[in-house]
Amino acid sequence: MPPQLSEITCLSNLSRPKKSYYMVDDGPSTFLQNFQGSCDHTAAVAVYERLDFDVALKAGFGLTWKDSLDWCQECMDSGGRCGYNETRPEDQICFCSDTNRLNSCFYSKRNEAFVIGITVALICLPLICGSLYFCIIRRNRLNNLIFKKKNEIARTIEAFLDACDYLGPKRYNYSALKKITNSFSEKLGQGGYGAVFKGKFPDGRLVAVKVLSDTKGNGDEFINEVASIGRTSHVNVVSLLGFSSEGSKRALIYEFMSNGSLEKYIHSENLKFTLGWEKLYQIAVGIARGLEYLHRGCKTRIVHFDIKPHNILLDQDFCPKISDFGLAQLCLRKDSIFSAIDTRGTIGYIAPEVFSRNFGVVSSKSDVYSYGMMILEMVGERNTSHSCNKSDSEYYFPHWIYEHYHQIGHMEGFSVTIELEEIVKKMILVGLWCIQTIPGSRPSMSRVVDMLQCSVDDLEMPPKPTLSSS
Repeated sequence: MPPQLSEITCLSNLSRPKKSYYMVDDGPSTFLQNFQGSCDHTAAVAVYERLDFDVALKAGFGLTWKDSLDWCQECMDSGGRCGYNETRPEDQICFCSDTNRLNSCFYSKRNEAFVIGITVALICLPLICGSLYFCIIRRNRLNNLIFKKKNEIARTIEAFLDACDYLGPKRYNYSALKKITNSFSEKLGQGGYGAVFKGKFPDGRLVAVKVLSDTKGNGDEFINEVASIGRTSHVNVVSLLGFSSEGSKRALIYEFMSNGSLEKYIHSENLKFTLGWEKLYQIAVGIARGLEYLHRGCKTRIVHFDIKPHNILLDQDFCPKISDFGLAQLCLRKDSIFSAIDTRGTIGYIAPEVFSRNFGVVSSKSDVYSYGMMILEMVGERNTSHSCNKSDSEYYFPHWIYEHYHQIGHMEGFSVTIELEEIVKKMILVGLWCIQTIPGSRPSMSRVVDMLQCSVDDLEMPPKPTLSSS
């Protein structure tokens, strides 16, 4: 503090936080005397930063006291100090920590927040609008591509149907399908390419209608089904009774199979759905005959590429019928070879050559492998022996059944009578022959039918399967 300023000590007696008050030494002698007593009121006067404190005091100032200053209270509540304009004393000023404002420092902060908000909005608004525009344009382009693709698929299907209009089943419009299925009210199941609904023809025949999803595939599954099943007529192949194709809406109409799929019976723990060995054997023979017909009996040979229990349907008499030809391929030559890229299937039933050409070429023998795995699965699910632990990660039924059959020579591990033992043995031997790693070592389906119908003593023991699940 400059030396010419003297502290006024009388205010130190006030019951409030200690503050320092000063006067100019060269002021009137009576000035100091006036402060010898107690002080009733104090006033805080703001000083501009450009003035020295002692200069401001020497210059003097006018002080007007009012009992109530609402604007001053508002200024102080906001953290400021009350004051007046230097050039226009009638204008009050609130001295804030950052700058001088009218009435309140809060006004400054609210204005600042408002300005910041407007600035951020002006910066973000173009970015948001640009992003929305980009998303809309991109979505429109994607929708256009999807629409274009659907139109191309529809044109491809129509061209196919026009080319074979004289063949195959009847075509229905989509409104007729809604009547047949009672507006798709009773759903039977859900497959990889769509949902299946129960329906009824006007003559009372029950049918199954598979509505294909327009989001999967490129129409090949529809063409495959119509082209393959539409050319077939066999007791062990499901009948395609009709179809519908209107733009992206496509559906297939099959004969109704009241007992569902084979999968329900070989994997169920409910005794109600358990099939006896004789019935399982008849189903195995029926499936073999159906595949033999597809491979050799059709005018155009067909390879299914997805033989598994789920795709074997059972009618009211448990007669098996091969279904779901969505992955099927037609063979125009006697010994057609397929590209592994164009073939697919279900894990657990796919032949090794489908994964790698090192095992051989993809052909109708790929169906033979799938059939063998399915037959062994039918046998394995009827196994009531506890001699193998199915929770063991090393458990692989083809190896287990091969070792037990070869070493023991009888079927003590299965709930079979002596009369049924030959049936089970034949199913096991046929299954083991069908899953040989090299396609050339597998029998044809014609040979499989013969093996199932001959005596088990006429069948040789196949080599042990070389592939393992471990």
